[in-house]
Amino acid sequence: MPDQAENTANPSAKGERDLTEGPVWRALTVMSAPMSFGILAVLSVGLADAYFLGQLGETELAAVGFIYPVTAAVTSLSIGMSAGANSALSQGVGRGDDGEATRRLGLHAIGIGLAAALIMAALFYLAYPRLFAAMGADDTAAERIAEYAPVWALSFPFLVLMMITNAVFRSHGDSLTSALLMSLQAVINIGLDPLLIFGMWGFPEMGMQGAAVATLIGRAVGAVLAVYIAWRRGLLGWCGGLFDGLWASTVKIFRVGGPAAFSNAINPAGMALVTAAVATVGEAAVAGFGAATRVQAVALVPLMAMSAGIGPVVGQNWGAQAKDRARGAMEAAFLFCLGYGALVAAVLMLFAEPIAGLLAAGEQDSAYAATYLRYVGLSMFGYGMVVTANAAMNARDKALWSMGLSLSRIFVLYLPLAWLGALTLGFPGIVAAAVAANVIAGWAAVIAARGTGLSTLNIGRIPFIKSHQTAV
Repeated sequence: MPDQAENTANPSAKGERDLTEGPVWRALTVMSAPMSFGILAVLSVGLADAYFLGQLGETELAAVGFIYPVTAAVTSLSIGMSAGANSALSQGVGRGDDGEATRRLGLHAIGIGLAAALIMAALFYLAYPRLFAAMGADDTAAERIAEYAPVWALSFPFLVLMMITNAVFRSHGDSLTSALLMSLQAVINIGLDPLLIFGMWGFPEMGMQGAAVATLIGRAVGAVLAVYIAWRRGLLGWCGGLFDGLWASTVKIFRVGGPAAFSNAINPAGMALVTAAVATVGEAAVAGFGAATRVQAVALVPLMAMSAGIGPVVGQNWGAQAKDRARGAMEAAFLFCLGYGALVAAVLMLFAEPIAGLLAAGEQDSAYAATYLRYVGLSMFGYGMVVTANAAMNARDKALWSMGLSLSRIFVLYLPLAWLGALTLGFPGIVAAAVAANVIAGWAAVIAARGTGLSTLNIGRIPFIKSHQTAV
């Protein structure tokens, strides 16, 4: 086949896996399955912070409500830099670049990422008082935010360092180490939360600042350990001509990392505006919507793990000119999204009410949450197709396509439809908007994958997944 080139990858470093050989489904599985645990662990940090800080009082809980949308948007830089590093490195591994070249590129990625992180952390530190004041934080909430924000800014470069180093592991075919480091960082953070927030076991009582210090320690330990392991395995290390090709590396990383960072910032910003539409229905609707989206975040973990796993698979195979294998991986990921989405839809259709009751405080809140879960659950497959297609397109240097897909889902579909639905039908209109946005965006993801050469899928045919036996 003209697209299928001889495998040129030559794994040499300890822990490196060649993703250009063997069945594509196996490569996707070994890369994605461990990431489910890592992503779930990271997700649990936000839930634990909200729970423990909520015990301090309403002011602290309100401060958390202001802080997390902003920090989620800032964190998008780390996700973008990680995507850029993965794209450049995994394609280099697939091409069979020598170890010195990949180590140099890895060091370039870390240096570039840290420089960007330090600038972003400094800007956040300087701007946070005005930023949260503009968001409507009153004086008491602002005092609590001032305890948290400076320490969080200090932790941000460690987060970027850990995520880029984790991208180094994944680009070489090792997602297990990445997932274990993510889990370790989460365990340290959650374990320290009650000790530092409430002053237990001889630790000082630090309140809001304690949560930020726990985050700083967890990220610092995770980052230092990640670099140490990568160095010991030979994935990173000193090499001749350290600054050779630095500008080319910068262009490669930011060509994907810039749009990817923006794409990941779109979702929290869009959700904040959707929440404003929900608020027109009433406080109970906001509470139910918040509870439902927390459940949704957990339900989406396997789909997010697939998006983390497909990037290295597509990157290595595209770099090795095994383009049919990259297409096979994309279409297998779409099939997984459909299958897992059907399972989630069935579970939520049957158990939406008891699940909503676990997180919603009142009967009315619970009813809103159950309505959201029951019907939006039918469309989660579409959101999964969007995030997996985005990751695959980033891995093959088509980040502008993924950014366009994310922008369209939020600002062309979800947000206008949510406001229209809220003003005409109330909460059911918002639920219908979420379903429509997910389904239409999933269809658009298939078209985008075909347009970027990552799929030969004809959405009008059934079955639409080709065999690809020759590729595997």
